[in-house]
Amino acid sequence: MTKIAVMGSLHYDILLTAHHRPEKGETVMGSDCRYAFGGKGGNQALALAKAGAEVMFAGAVGDDAQGHFLREALRAARVDTRYVQTIDDMASGMSVAITDAEGDYGAVVVSNANQHIAPEMFDATPFWQGVSLLVLQNEVPEAINLHAATCARQRAVQVCLNAAPARPLSPALTALIDVLVVNAIEARDMSGVAVSDLATAARAAQALSAHFPRVVVTAGEHGVAFCEAGHPCQTLAAQKVVLISTHGAGDCFTGTLCAALARHEAFSDAVIAANAAAARHVSGRAENR
Repeated sequence: MTKIAVMGSLHYDILLTAHHRPEKGETVMGSDCRYAFGGKGGNQALALAKAGAEVMFAGAVGDDAQGHFLREALRAARVDTRYVQTIDDMASGMSVAITDAEGDYGAVVVSNANQHIAPEMFDATPFWQGVSLLVLQNEVPEAINLHAATCARQRAVQVCLNAAPARPLSPALTALIDVLVVNAIEARDMSGVAVSDLATAARAAQALSAHFPRVVVTAGEHGVAFCEAGHPCQTLAAQKVVLISTHGAGDCFTGTLCAALARHEAFSDAVIAANAAAARHVSGRAENR
């Protein structure tokens, strides 16, 4: 398999469990607290490595204990960290996520060092040696995504964007994306189609396929819709599992999908593999959650 480069965020996660998420002004007593490796970019890199891919990570951490923890977690998963920068006098990215009794969660993210990734690293030819796919997300500034994607396109490297969290995409970046992965909310914001089931997910995917060659819309407990430009959309129902937590499920899906695409598997087969991996993840049956 060729190498996959992931450029994105690294966060030191504080994971809380409570009966429900607090309303404005409310204090909620929790039942569990743990600390974990995180960030959409980091999580996707670990999912890729778990799926058997050779992975290289580009990003930034602070010169602090959290940054050391994040870098070592990548190395422990056999992810190449040569392009993980340490930003002096800057804290590493952090997030706090609260999972409720139903397994759903909300999170607050503070990007810190992730906002200062040096784009010039992507100009260097050695960075791209052996790379066939670049994976991006929206937890770093678009200017950095755009520069990395431009350098990838100049070298005929495919680009996958997990457009999360939702934000407007410039026409320049849109034109460089080969694979778009979005959830129901992101699909709604980008297509104007409210996603509430597989039928509406398929309509959103179809609309987005006018701008992106390959589109995947994940619709939570309903399943996933996917579309290639010029072809009818397909849908795949979610596997029935006992939900433990949805935290990180989208990153697991994206990483598994990209690993399969890098192996030159058919688009539909890659979606099937990603759907199964996400089901294992939310049910707690995946290792190294």
